[in-house]
Amino acid sequence: MWNREALEQRESGTLSFGAQMSTQSRGREYPETECDYRTPFQRDRDRIIHSKAFRRLMHKTQVFIAPEGDHYRTRLTHTLEVAQISRTVARALGLNEDLTEAIALGHDLGHTPFGHTGEAVLNELVPGGFRHNQQSLRVVEFLEIRQADYRGLNLTWEVRDGIVNHTGSAVPATREGQVVRICDRIAYLNHDIDDAMRAGLLTNGDVPSSLLEILGSTHGERIDTMVRALVEWSWQRDAIGMSPAIEQATSELRDFMFRTIYVGSLAKREEGKVRDTLTRLYEYYLENMFELPGHIRCISDTSHAHVAAADYIAGMTDRFAIAEYCRLFLPRGWRRTEEF
Repeated sequence: MWNREALEQRESGTLSFGAQMSTQSRGREYPETECDYRTPFQRDRDRIIHSKAFRRLMHKTQVFIAPEGDHYRTRLTHTLEVAQISRTVARALGLNEDLTEAIALGHDLGHTPFGHTGEAVLNELVPGGFRHNQQSLRVVEFLEIRQADYRGLNLTWEVRDGIVNHTGSAVPATREGQVVRICDRIAYLNHDIDDAMRAGLLTNGDVPSSLLEILGSTHGERIDTMVRALVEWSWQRDAIGMSPAIEQATSELRDFMFRTIYVGSLAKREEGKVRDTLTRLYEYYLENMFELPGHIRCISDTSHAHVAAADYIAGMTDRFAIAEYCRLFLPRGWRRTEEF
């Protein structure tokens, strides 16, 4: 029978040097009895999948604000693509797939509605700033509630480290977290190109030909090129990274996407409305803390009112934020109630 002890023994016999073994985890903040059939990282993955924050990702924007069409990525489909690519890389390198998957599934739990535009607005409004990776950690450590005697999901240290350091200046402590950090970029660059082409904002002819020659001319070819570069370079050097040539081309592709799609394109034409929506919601909740849900309101004393307001808004889906704006600021007769 493949119980937890058998799974942990299999890890020790099959994973490569440098992989994070379940038995060597730094553990959880609150001690728990081990599961009979799952390793600690498998339990973390399951807790993330069953969380409310994970379910809300399906109605949060990736790049395109309120897209019209069924095939544009959401924050949830982005998360699943990151998890898939990350597990492929982890398997090829002999790393802990369960830890890798848990980090990937949890890395964007704190993302705002309306994608990076929403994050930028809250970053301007909240004293001390707002970063979605830090909010993702806050979600799993505080905002999600699964036990009456403590807040948070009580995830292992390694998963929390990978979540908060998937972006920013700090690097994850585990190789599994480092894999997710790179695969996040692989996923969003390629699926954002795919969505931009679907929307008619890009064609293959718009992408610099020098990058297409190096990375590939199709969605699948580019992902394959980047994944191969990540796996082969990491395996040869016993460290996580891409070959310099592919890493440089990937960085140039990212710069291209920022110039053409992420900043100032038609895909962002609703940014002004997003800014107004979230700003007015934020200011309203600061003045009307009693309208926040109880588990949010409990931290809304005078010195932390801005934190509570940001927690509530960051947890909203796009459509809930729009519905709240309409409820609070539009006359009843102006609302299109059939949409909500």
